[in-house]
Amino acid sequence: MAINFRVVLNVLGLLLLFNGLFMMLCIPASVYYNLEDVIPMGFSATATLGWGMMIWVLTRSSEKPNIRKREGFLIVTLGWLVMSFSGALPYVISGSVVSFTDAFFETLSGYTTTGASIITDLNLIPKDILLWRSMTQWIGGMGIIVLAVAILPILGIGGMQLFVAESPGLKADKLAPKIRDTAKRLWMVYVGLTAAEFFLLRLAGMGWFDSLNHALTTMATGGFSTFNTSAAEFSPAIQYIITFFMFMAGKLDTFHYHGLFHSLVLWWFCWFYGRRRKDCSSYHFSEKQYSRAQATIASLSHYSG
Repeated sequence: MAINFRVVLNVLGLLLLFNGLFMMLCIPASVYYNLEDVIPMGFSATATLGWGMMIWVLTRSSEKPNIRKREGFLIVTLGWLVMSFSGALPYVISGSVVSFTDAFFETLSGYTTTGASIITDLNLIPKDILLWRSMTQWIGGMGIIVLAVAILPILGIGGMQLFVAESPGLKADKLAPKIRDTAKRLWMVYVGLTAAEFFLLRLAGMGWFDSLNHALTTMATGGFSTFNTSAAEFSPAIQYIITFFMFMAGKLDTFHYHGLFHSLVLWWFCWFYGRRRKDCSSYHFSEKQYSRAQATIASLSHYSG
């Protein structure tokens, strides 16, 4: 059967709406730090929301469409491109990044949580752009596709194939009976851990703005920072917190499947008693991961000493 381009465009319009809404969340930073920065971010958000709304409305259908594998893979591929093109607008319009090619690279690096950057001096970048830069990594860390999957059933669109295409690490037998419940649980854990890290960083002495940015990028395991020296700018206590939550971020599927509290208790049990191979294999904490965690802790201890 031919690809249903109508449903593909409909979901892409929805993704643009999400992207515009996330841009809107950066406007308070524009207002607080520099009122002149409101115009570039506000225009970018408005343009993205406008295009998204237009595409979504024009491609709506009274019938209940279903996303098959071919539509799912096409949406994921085009989705990241559309998100990156629209996400580059704040960089270009604000003048933070002159070249659209560089802005597209910075945005795509954020959404894919690659962490590569063309910005050489973060001190010259407006605060709202730094927040948007961190936001792109946070969105990409879980995947805005997964966020869309949580909403699609409300719109009458099935999203199983889209979820599988976006999250290949999760097998079918690990999913909740309803795909929307799976996406919601993953995002609840993701948001919960982000909030927990934010408050811990704040308690450790990091500023409000820096705590928010580093919590966003740590949970995405991407590494964007608000300082040129990254985490080296802060105390060893803050570095320990960032390292811990980055390790936690790598096991989101386990926390979703077994429950966050239950997984943490079992993790501690396996770590303390060293029962790695037999009792802990079903909980996805391999011996290699334990070795990496121990090496990281040893390195931080040496560095802080």
